[in-house]
Amino acid sequence: MVIGGGFIGSEIAASLALNGNKVVMIFPGKDIGGRLFPQALAQFVSSVYEQKGVELLPGEEVVALEIRDDERVLKTRDGREIIADGVVAGIGLELNVELAQAAGLKTEDGIVVDEHLRTSRPDIYSAGDVASFYNPALGKRLRVEHEDNANSMGRMAGRNMAGKSESYNHLPFFYSDMFHLGYEAVGEVDSRLETFADWKKPNEEGVVYYLKEGRVCAVLLWNVWEQVEAARKLIAESGPFTAKNLKGRLPAQS
Repeated sequence: MVIGGGFIGSEIAASLALNGNKVVMIFPGKDIGGRLFPQALAQFVSSVYEQKGVELLPGEEVVALEIRDDERVLKTRDGREIIADGVVAGIGLELNVELAQAAGLKTEDGIVVDEHLRTSRPDIYSAGDVASFYNPALGKRLRVEHEDNANSMGRMAGRNMAGKSESYNHLPFFYSDMFHLGYEAVGEVDSRLETFADWKKPNEEGVVYYLKEGRVCAVLLWNVWEQVEAARKLIAESGPFTAKNLKGRLPAQS
């Protein structure tokens, strides 16, 4: 049993199924990746999982887990009980900012840092999932819970603590593989935004652009590779962009 239909839950479920396990996914949304992908793409992803033998229980919310005679029993909000051999929860995280708050650091959806990754106390630095940083390409503060951000930010924080004065302008990306589907995503990937999908092969290969006020604020590279830097450059452009002038924009020619 996998709890969660987002980034972590979908990847774990696919890996378990590929290793011969019977997998059930339970999540509160309608489709896998519903918070990230446009509706049609999320529906397609859900259909792929079902074709691969994964049982989906959308629209269900787990409220408790009990152990009864070596059985794991999940209880849902509507009173349903589900027995599972094993349970993996991929439901995100809660920020651990208590130590920072006790130290008097400014927190606001994470530990607030400046462009050099210094906190409100300049002799203390923060990096990784818990750090809230300003990204100039998007013109807003971000807090990113993925490997690329943690690695890049951690290295720069270390250099700056050692005497450098470098600005963190990096726009992180994240990636995943789900059966034969793979993607890399850059920027503010949010299915509530306006989107334009430029497919080479519908739902199998193409680029999805996320738009806000005429600017590209995120790019989803769907089975399209080696285009992360081109996506970052596009997000940094002021636009305005429309579906017409984005069609064929990526993949960029080398």
